[in-house]
Amino acid sequence: MTHQARCLCGAVRITIEAEPLAARACWCRVCQYLGAGANTVNVCFPAEAVTASGAVQWHEWVADSGTVMRRGFCPECGTPLFSNALSRPHLTFIRAGALDDPELIAPQATIWTSAAPSWACIDADLPQVACQPAPVA
Repeated sequence: MTHQARCLCGAVRITIEAEPLAARACWCRVCQYLGAGANTVNVCFPAEAVTASGAVQWHEWVADSGTVMRRGFCPECGTPLFSNALSRPHLTFIRAGALDDPELIAPQATIWTSAAPSWACIDADLPQVACQPAPVA
């Protein structure tokens, strides 16, 4: 099945030719910056199934886990779109908010709960991981 995603202004369109592998809500400090103080929800897909049209700006950063990450965003409107771990190039994470279908997959776990602020709303029904869990695949 084909899934679509896009940035706020529509300058970047994403086509995904695979089903999601996993979805996680993340409270690491980097995701808090990306999420304007909240967590981010990240959906994992096989990298070879993801294509983007339009310009994507990339920023490299070392995550709290120590993993070098590349984060892609729209240079026109600033919408965060992608994350790729350089150590796992076969996976691409797309921000759930960019997906055209927000019901595609719900988070299956909440990670980096140790970095969440005291006021964070964390779903008690989801597994919680204090730091970085094992890679998806």
